[in-house]
Amino acid sequence: MQIVASAPCRVDLAGGTLDIWPLYLFHEAPLTVNFAISLRAHCRIELRKDRRIHLRARDLGIEEQFPSPDALRARPRTRLPLHAEVVGFLAPGTGLTVETDCEAPAGAGLAGSSTLIIALASALKALRGERGSKEQLRQMAQNLEARIIRVPTGCQDYYPALYGGVNAIELAADGIRRHAIPAPLAELNRRFVLVYTGIPRQSGINNWEVMKAHIDGNRRVHRNFDEIAAIARAMRSALERCDWEEAGRLLRAEWSHRRRNAPGITTPLIDVVVARALRAGALGAKVCGAGGGGCLVLLCPPEARERVATAARQAGGKVLEVTATQQGVSVRRMPQ
Repeated sequence: MQIVASAPCRVDLAGGTLDIWPLYLFHEAPLTVNFAISLRAHCRIELRKDRRIHLRARDLGIEEQFPSPDALRARPRTRLPLHAEVVGFLAPGTGLTVETDCEAPAGAGLAGSSTLIIALASALKALRGERGSKEQLRQMAQNLEARIIRVPTGCQDYYPALYGGVNAIELAADGIRRHAIPAPLAELNRRFVLVYTGIPRQSGINNWEVMKAHIDGNRRVHRNFDEIAAIARAMRSALERCDWEEAGRLLRAEWSHRRRNAPGITTPLIDVVVARALRAGALGAKVCGAGGGGCLVLLCPPEARERVATAARQAGGKVLEVTATQQGVSVRRMPQ
C-alpha cells in the first residue's frame, strides 16, 4: 500500500507571533489572519517487506536509512530531524519508505516545515487507520515541531495546511478557534504579490527573542503587540468587507510595528524591495513569518500588480507565481 498526502503553505497577514502561548493571553481579543497558497508540501509513504526505515527529502537532497523504527527512535542525531521526529512518533512498527518534497523555497517564512508535518502526520495516521479531529492533529503537530526546533512554536501555521482558505485564528484563554473568512480568493489573487528575498536565519530564534522580551516585561514590545492585535482584528474586518484599500493600509501598519520588536526582522534587501514596491503602487507590505529574510507579501490594486512585481524583481527579489487556494490537506491511498 502507498499513501500520498499534501498540504498548502501559508501567507500570514496580521497577528503573527501572538499565536505563541502564552503571549496571546496578555492582549485583548488576539487573533492571527492568514491564507493558504498553492505551494504545497508533499509526502509519499510505502510499506516495506523488511523493517527498515528509509527517509528521503527530495527538495533537500538528503536520505537516511535505519534498520528499524526502534533504531530510528534511538538515534540521538539525524540529518532529517523533522522526518525522524514525526515518523518515530507515528510509525506503525513496520518498515517504511518515506519520501517528501516541499515547493516553498528554503527559509521562505511560509510555514513549509509546519505544513510538511501536517502532510506527513496525516499520511502516517491514515496508514495506521487512525481517525481524529483536525484540532487534535494540529495540537500534536505543534508539539512535535517544538521538540524539533527546541523553542516554543505558534499555532497559526497548521490551520491553512489543514483547512486551506483565508483564516482568522482566535486565541483565547478557553481555547483556539479557527474561523473561515469569506474573502473571494479570485479577488485576493488579483491583489497580492509574493516576493522571496533569500534564506533567513532560523525563524524560531527570531520569535524566541521577541517572546523572551515580552515575558521579561519589555513595555515597548508589549505595546507593539497591543497594536498588532488591534491591527489583526481590523484586518479580519477589512477582509470580510472586501475593503482592499484598508487591508493594504493595515498590512503597512503591521510591518511598521513588527519591525520594532527585533533588529534582525528586516534586512537591507527587504527594505529596498518594500520601498520600491510602495513607490510602484503597492498599498502595503510585510515580511512573512519571523523575518530576517524569506518572503514578503505585497498588497496592491489590480491595475498596479504587474508594476509592483516588476519593481520587486528590479530591487533584487524573486517573485513567486502562487495563488491563494481553498484546498487544505489531502490524503490518498494508492496501489503500489
